[in-house]
Amino acid sequence: MSRQSTRLDVKKVNSELFTLTYGAIVSQLMKDYENVEDVNKQLDRMGYNIGVRMVEDFLARTNAGRCYDLRETADKIQYAFKMYLGITPALTNWSAAGDEFSLTFDTNPLTEFVELPDNYQNLKYSNILCGALRGSCEMVQMDISCWFVQDQLKGDLATELRIKFNKRLEDAIPAGED
Repeated sequence: MSRQSTRLDVKKVNSELFTLTYGAIVSQLMKDYENVEDVNKQLDRMGYNIGVRMVEDFLARTNAGRCYDLRETADKIQYAFKMYLGITPALTNWSAAGDEFSLTFDTNPLTEFVELPDNYQNLKYSNILCGALRGSCEMVQMDISCWFVQDQLKGDLATELRIKFNKRLEDAIPAGED
């Protein structure tokens, strides 16, 4: 008898493993903290720490140069979503001043196998994304705010993250190093 080989799509397997692992992390945080707001803060903090480290990997892989305005930064954020999560969010709803925009995506890979119970409607399940954006932007001297406007887990048709540029951060030299 010959053995039939089955071909697995490695990207799909890795994506599903990541999604399930992330779900287990959120579930464990819910058990550890028992307060949805504390879990939201922890997810944001975890994302921030990921973003701080991820920006170096992104810059090394893409040889991307300095961004001179928020539109260039938005394009690189869009590319990073494609590179790391396999989705390409739409850049929409630019403010008149050009200091605010939305990332809108039809599918959120983090929520692929997730249903929120009614008593967790205040949970920002994908808050790790906001933290990662804040952390990575801070590493390139940009202070931003990021929040969810729409979330498919809460019945919306799409997931929308709003990003607002607050200020350019000055290069800081640690105390005692002139």
